[in-house]
Amino acid sequence: MGDRGGAGGSRRRRTGSRPSGQGGGGPVSAEEAVRDAAAGPEVSAAGDAPAPVPAPDEDGDAHVGSGPGELRCHRLQDSLFSSDSGFSNYRGILNWCVVMLVLSNARLFLENLIKYGILVDPIQVVSLFLKDPYSWPAPCLVIVANIFVVAAFQIEKRLAVGALTEQVGLLLYMAILATLLCFPAAVALLVESITPVGSLMALGSYSILFLKLFSYRDVNLWCRQRRAKAKAAPIGKKSSGAAAQRTVSYPDNLTYRDLYYFIFAPTLCYELNFPRSPRIRKRFLLRRVLELLFFTQLQVGLIQQWMVPTIQNSMKPFKDMDYSRIAERLLKLAVPNHLIWLIFFYWLFHSCLNAVAELMQFGDREFYRDWWNAESVTYFWQNWNIPVHKWCIRHFYKPMIRRGSSRWMARTGVFLASAFFHEYLVSVPLRMFRLWAFTAMMAQIPLAWIVGRFFQGNYGNAAVWLTLIIGQPVAVLMYVHDYYVLNYEAPTAGT
Repeated sequence: MGDRGGAGGSRRRRTGSRPSGQGGGGPVSAEEAVRDAAAGPEVSAAGDAPAPVPAPDEDGDAHVGSGPGELRCHRLQDSLFSSDSGFSNYRGILNWCVVMLVLSNARLFLENLIKYGILVDPIQVVSLFLKDPYSWPAPCLVIVANIFVVAAFQIEKRLAVGALTEQVGLLLYMAILATLLCFPAAVALLVESITPVGSLMALGSYSILFLKLFSYRDVNLWCRQRRAKAKAAPIGKKSSGAAAQRTVSYPDNLTYRDLYYFIFAPTLCYELNFPRSPRIRKRFLLRRVLELLFFTQLQVGLIQQWMVPTIQNSMKPFKDMDYSRIAERLLKLAVPNHLIWLIFFYWLFHSCLNAVAELMQFGDREFYRDWWNAESVTYFWQNWNIPVHKWCIRHFYKPMIRRGSSRWMARTGVFLASAFFHEYLVSVPLRMFRLWAFTAMMAQIPLAWIVGRFFQGNYGNAAVWLTLIIGQPVAVLMYVHDYYVLNYEAPTAGT
């Protein structure tokens, strides 16, 4: 009340000093009273503080002209792009990036169509799998793999009843696992009718079977060891009958049904009791199957229409060692290669594995994590392929740690094993050994140290994306160049 009176007294003194023809109630005095009311909070006889800034309306603006705060429109705040502002809604910028990406790729696609025409040929895809329509070596190889499954099952049955010792069982398993890698490789190298793509599919199936049987042997061994400890320990409280009915215990798991469920399940790590989903969701399964068919066609079309011409045009710069043209070809190949790799990731880890899991009512659907947010190379490799990562941790990394190896040695061993399988799946189908894939995988160790040491946060994430976008096209060009020289230029030079 005192502040209001002081302000009113100040206004009365100022307005009362002017003469007025209407006793202070005319238009002039009213206009001055309004003006003085606006200036009152700024300069008052009682030394008033500035009036508070009115709250913003729904549009975020203050009610200008609606009160005494109309002369104040500023407050303490940071720009939105400053990290201290706390602003995080950049959805519009993300949409802009997507629009720009679509427009730029659309231009490249139109340029490709104008230059080469339509190159997509579904009939040509069949020739990638079959040279002779009456000879199917790759599917035959996959069917023959059942022999190794049956052999592993028979070994486990005899180990469970004590008909074989653990040492003999280990030797037999080593023979089976070694044959799983050598037998298909020998067929791929010696049989002329098998194609590189068919060989890759067969070798991939045998590699997956190798990892599965390795896990099958380890888990059953752990069960036998636990059973032996339970027999040696005093008899404790038995589990309830209801719990025993819900789970399978060793050696009741040793059935063909259980083993083949594991062989076809979308996992590499064996368990006696897998988590199961309650039912098959038909709509979910239909969406995954449609995605599988659509993205298969899309990948084949992009490879034929976009990648193959770019790779063919890269051979002359490689032959002439024109480094500027090589760099230009590399950057041009990086876009379609990376796009196809992203589509392949979604096709395999989301569409295919989810479809198989839904059909088999397999409950664990964590086939990948948020690798796209990786701020280090290590985080990427730990999260982009969860089935392989779980196998490496469970059957390779932790056993090495238990045997006294350091974490660095165990991590290096994991990368060595991964590098071997990468080279195995590329060099054998192409029938040439250049070790580009092996070198690229082993280069991840120093690369992980460099990125972790010098790049953090968003810079680390950008570095990971850069290695993915640029690194793969380099390996692709290396193998294609060597394959082209070995299979096309060498015969020409001989003739």
